Amino acid sequence: MTATSTSPLTATGPEAGDRFLSLVGDGDEYGAVEMVNALLDAGVPAQRVMVDLIAPTQARVGELWATNAWSVAREHAATAISERALAAVAARNNTRPTRGRITVACADGEWHALPGRILGEVLRLDGWRVDFLGANVPGPHLVTHLHQTGPDAVALSCMIPTRLPRAHAAITACRSVGVPVIAGGRGFGPDGRWARKLGADAWEPHADAAVMRLAENWPPPLTDPYKASLGSSGALGDEEYTYVVRNRATLVRTGLDKLHAAYPGMAEYDQRQTDATAEDLGHIVDFLAAALYVGDQVIFTDFVSWTQAVLEARGVPAVALQTGLRLVRDQLRDYPAARGFLDAGLAA
Repeated sequence: MTATSTSPLTATGPEAGDRFLSLVGDGDEYGAVEMVNALLDAGVPAQRVMVDLIAPTQARVGELWATNAWSVAREHAATAISERALAAVAARNNTRPTRGRITVACADGEWHALPGRILGEVLRLDGWRVDFLGANVPGPHLVTHLHQTGPDAVALSCMIPTRLPRAHAAITACRSVGVPVIAGGRGFGPDGRWARKLGADAWEPHADAAVMRLAENWPPPLTDPYKASLGSSGALGDEEYTYVVRNRATLVRTGLDKLHAAYPGMAEYDQRQTDATAEDLGHIVDFLAAALYVGDQVIFTDFVSWTQAVLEARGVPAVALQTGLRLVRDQLRDYPAARGFLDAGLAA
């Protein structure tokens, strides 16, 4: 398939999105690069190619994995080709820095680097000098980079809410050395609500919003990072959060042991399925901890709803997830907030 087989060329139409998805899904690196170059040659702005074509296609790739239509291997291969197409778009950007310097990084433990990289390239187009640090940047290393380079701001990307406690540590550390933070990605919640609770400014729903936010009334006034992180509900990371985090291994192990008795279907599981079940129980505990950290059950109920859809797509009945939730809840009798979140998850 060549880049000239569809006319007219546009990054925003459904035909372009379907075609690009087909290319990355088929592993056609050359076709994907040819397509984005043809769009640029036809006058489509580079920002639109990145934000309206590559980014939503990557979201569709994730959905195809979640519905079990694509394997993990195919999803990884498609992501690599999207990254290659993005690099091709970026290579044609000759914009010189005029605004200042910004560090773009993924939160500690966050491995989804493509959204952050798209953000970095869009900021370059807007005249920023960008240091893109990639995935999984530990907070101390991020602060060292700030001391070495002296950026005007940090843009922090987080796609999974379980990374919020580490993101909070990074935000607090950046602010403590006088560098404001703008944060975004699905992990920070609808409208970036959890980013603001953790002491950062926020962009939503995509890279365009970050460009606009940084171009207007930036930076926001710096206040004490600890006070800023308290929000309206008191200190983050209370006793219940601490207990769940410290006892994660026990909660998972005990839940798995009891699940064998409570869910007879596990008797037929092979080792791979047993390991996957243990991983799912771990996710329950991790998302529960994240919800407790920011005091918002939406993190947990959204996770439960998404997980149920993923498991059903893989032939796992809803009763398995319900049983797992109850077995974790039964271990938290003395922790009312955690039990309340688990009850909300069961109701979801």
